[in-house]
Amino acid sequence: MSVVTTDSALDRITPPAPIDVDLLFLVNQAAFALTAEMTTALAGVGISPREFCVLSHGMKGDLTQIQLAELSALDKTTMVSTLDKLERAGLAERRLSSTDRRARIVVVTASGRRAVSKAQRIVAGMYSKVLAVLPESDREVFLRSLITVVGTSLATPSHVDRTARRGGRSG
Repeated sequence: MSVVTTDSALDRITPPAPIDVDLLFLVNQAAFALTAEMTTALAGVGISPREFCVLSHGMKGDLTQIQLAELSALDKTTMVSTLDKLERAGLAERRLSSTDRRARIVVVTASGRRAVSKAQRIVAGMYSKVLAVLPESDREVFLRSLITVVGTSLATPSHVDRTARRGGRSG
C-alpha cells in the first residue's frame, strides 16, 4: 500500500489563529440586554427607545424628516412609521419647511419635550448603572473606544438605505 503525498499551496497555508473573544456575540448581547431594559424603563414614559432617539435628535430643531432619519440611523420606512406614532401621541409634528416645500420639518411638541426630559433621566441612570461595573478610570476609555470603532467601518449601518436620491429631495 502506498501513501500519496501532495505539496500543494493549500497544504502550506498557516491556519488562522483561533478567535478567543467573539466580538459580535458580546456587542450583540450588550445591545440586546440594554435595549430590553430600556424598553421596559421607557414604557412608563410611554415611548420606545427608537422614539426617544428620534425625539432627542428632533429637539435639536429644524431638521427634515430625512436628516432626522440619518441622525437616528433609521431607514425611511421605519422613520415614517415612527413619526406617525409620535404624531398620534401628540409628541411630534411634521410641518412644511419654509425653505423647501417638498421637505417636512419635524417639531417636538411641548408634550414631547416633557417625555424626553423624563426619559433622559431614566436613560442617564441606566447608563450610569451599566458603566458602574467598570473601574472609573476605564469608563471614558471604553466609551471613547466604542465611539471610535462605530465611527469608522461601522459608521453606516447596513440596515439604513444610503442610495442616492434623484432630484435631491430633502424631506
